[in-house]
Amino acid sequence: MSVIRILTERVANQIAAGEVIERPAAVVKELVENSLDAGATRVEVEFRAGGRALIRVVDNGCGMTQEDALLSLERHATSKLVETADLDRLGTFGFRGEAVPSIASVSHFELQTRVGSAAAGTEIVINGGKFVHVRECGLAPGTSITVSHLFNSVPARRKFLKTDATESAHIIQTVRLYALACPATAFVLIEDGRVLFQSPVCTTLAERVGEIFGRQLVADLLPVAMAEAGLKLSGLIGKPGVNRSTRHELLMFVNRRPVDSRTLNYALIESYATALAKGRYPVAVLFLELDPAAVDVNVHPAKREVRFRSEGAVRGFVIRAVLQRLREWGAPAPRVEPASAGQVHPAASEVMPGDPVSLAAPATVNLPPTAFVIKPPAPPAIVRTAVAPLAVSAPSASAALLGWRFLGTAHSDYALWETPSGLMVLDRRAAHERVWFERLEMQFKQGAVASQRLLFAIPVEFDAIASALLTDQLAFLQRHGFAVAEFGRNFFRIEAVPVWLESSDAVIFLRDIIGLMRDGQLDGKNLDLARTALAQLAAQQAVRLPSSHNETEALALVSQLFACTQPHTSPAGRPTHFELSRGELLRRFQR
Repeated sequence: MSVIRILTERVANQIAAGEVIERPAAVVKELVENSLDAGATRVEVEFRAGGRALIRVVDNGCGMTQEDALLSLERHATSKLVETADLDRLGTFGFRGEAVPSIASVSHFELQTRVGSAAAGTEIVINGGKFVHVRECGLAPGTSITVSHLFNSVPARRKFLKTDATESAHIIQTVRLYALACPATAFVLIEDGRVLFQSPVCTTLAERVGEIFGRQLVADLLPVAMAEAGLKLSGLIGKPGVNRSTRHELLMFVNRRPVDSRTLNYALIESYATALAKGRYPVAVLFLELDPAAVDVNVHPAKREVRFRSEGAVRGFVIRAVLQRLREWGAPAPRVEPASAGQVHPAASEVMPGDPVSLAAPATVNLPPTAFVIKPPAPPAIVRTAVAPLAVSAPSASAALLGWRFLGTAHSDYALWETPSGLMVLDRRAAHERVWFERLEMQFKQGAVASQRLLFAIPVEFDAIASALLTDQLAFLQRHGFAVAEFGRNFFRIEAVPVWLESSDAVIFLRDIIGLMRDGQLDGKNLDLARTALAQLAAQQAVRLPSSHNETEALALVSQLFACTQPHTSPAGRPTHFELSRGELLRRFQR
């Protein structure tokens, strides 16, 4: 009997699903791509429980006949290409014909479709790769696909899924990318029965960005348009000072396809090298168009990555285009820190209700008709470097410092100490972050977060998805020192902040918190993880290092650091200090 055997079609499809369908967002991606390839001008995406329980994609595209609907469930059945040479002329999102049968093999799958000329539509139901029935159905022209109980037939795969919040964030990001890629298509996104965003057909990219991210962001963006030698770049980039703590709003498209390209990402980040603080990322929605033959979109099974025939030429072109636009706008050469939240346009006191008002000059935002803006007074000085000692007994810290002598600071960031065994170098920022992190984490667990009420609330606008995420976590934020109130569709008011946060940093910090929500790190259902993530972010924000550092301050910092439970690393895992032993010093000087 032969040892080698051919796999059944069902097993082969389930294996293919492991490569193409990594998580619920991948199902959404493949189905939305098929809708767009079918010429849909309206796409509705609905999901529940992070996509585990239900994913439904409905479009008004060209639909399929019963014969084509059945063929679409066969592996490698596609209308997009015939020969490998067709890969050099691709004008569609999908092309391999693997997605639909792969999805059907690992879920309960229902396909309803109808072409405009047919009197009735076709309904096909498959459960775990096995046909249940094929019959006629009533349906408007287009296609509706419902995927439920995803990965039930392969429970090992289901165990590797993340929390509902994380999987939802991936689905939301996926739909948002395709909505940006196709402004001429109306999109609706529904999670657990609630509409997250609903965007009509848009004539321009700026309109679609405004629908998804909010009008405030559009005012902070600059249009880009440049073409040379077969390359064309268009889209919107953030003005210097408009940045984020994550790459969620650094979006790249190649021939309309959303991609994750190191070449493009690093080219954009390099273009902003003198205008970004460390750890911050620019905001951009950029479209690169080039000959399909000059880019390979078949590198990754899920088509997330692309490879350019000439990486250097593409990188150089993007850098030139972005730098030229920044120079035209008059971007300053020196480093620009993030714009302060709560700043108001000089003429804000004369603004009438409903007029556009700047929150981070020179950006503008359209407030609801009932809104009014008053310039807030300068926030009171908050001393944030004199950290109160933790509630830990001090003898161990004092014993550790016995015989230490403060020598001074180097490059403002490092404190130097002579110790009985050698020379100690302390990273002041890392040490402060560790002390602040453990202090805040303790406060969060004890529910003892001191808050300060703002004299004037700070209005802020978010995109529809961020607004939905924020609304879900308002109670969590309130328990941790914030008071944020809804103030109209996608508008909020920051009414109170923790005492360690300056009001001028409130908007930036709140956007960073939403970045954690998008990553699934701030899920109120898991309080311990959520508090840890918030404490890590807060520790970075709370630290403000003075340029000078005297012996008293240095001694207080080291005492507090060694009273921590984990004094040797920052919350991010960076070392807080290292020691050069006397033996190492002797060896270095060959003594």
